[in-house]
Amino acid sequence: MSGVGIGWRPEIAGFVADLAGLRFCEVIAETLGAGMPAPLAELRDRGVAVVPHGVALSLGGAEPVDPARVERLARCARLLDAPLVSEHVAFVRAGGVEAGHLLPVPRSREALAATVANVRRTQAELAVPLALEPIAALFDWPDDELTEAQFLTELLDATGALLLLDVANVYANARNRGTDPLALLDALPLERVAYAHVAGGAEHAGLYHDTHAHPVPPEVFALVGELCARHRPPGLLLERDDRYPSAVALRAELDALAAASGHPRV
Repeated sequence: MSGVGIGWRPEIAGFVADLAGLRFCEVIAETLGAGMPAPLAELRDRGVAVVPHGVALSLGGAEPVDPARVERLARCARLLDAPLVSEHVAFVRAGGVEAGHLLPVPRSREALAATVANVRRTQAELAVPLALEPIAALFDWPDDELTEAQFLTELLDATGALLLLDVANVYANARNRGTDPLALLDALPLERVAYAHVAGGAEHAGLYHDTHAHPVPPEVFALVGELCARHRPPGLLLERDDRYPSAVALRAELDALAAASGHPRV
């Protein structure tokens, strides 16, 4: 898994298929049924690595992960012959109530222990490594005991998991918290990054939202350059989930990501 990749979505399947230099892509695990869409199978058959990206395990929840959801993610990895699986450091349900959104985990010792336990339960069912993605959060819980870097580092150390670093999330969180994104990069174990995400967003009511539906801002591309100057991830992946632009605009973003990271164009 290396170079510049893109999130595979049915709406842009034709565009992705035409990327002759593509080495890897990512698919939302929960969108896959028992079979694989033909365009995705064709990518895999030509040697493009396909990573299932989960959004519903609720690894950061106080309750144990649902074994059926874990098994479904493991089946996706087997179906795709995936080199690894990724999921979020977040919770999405509690007490049978679905939030419908990725919610931030309190950075407490108790929450860390619960997250470690859920990650280990998930790893026990996977035949490939698991990469964990910190989310973009519009709020932090009060009385945190750990910084974000401390929480993530201890989580990775305790589980042996890899890090999926979303550069756009680093930018969004720093902007909304009024902190320095470079300080987080300097405090994270960047050698544990399996690959990185890049996406666009927009400001609304004084907050920056990681929408995956807007162009990637120049500040995020600049942050990619800062990341790669410290420790370049093997792969960087562009996410786009809505308001799909023209093929020309998407190609321009992929080229900008290649230029910022030093990876070849796809």
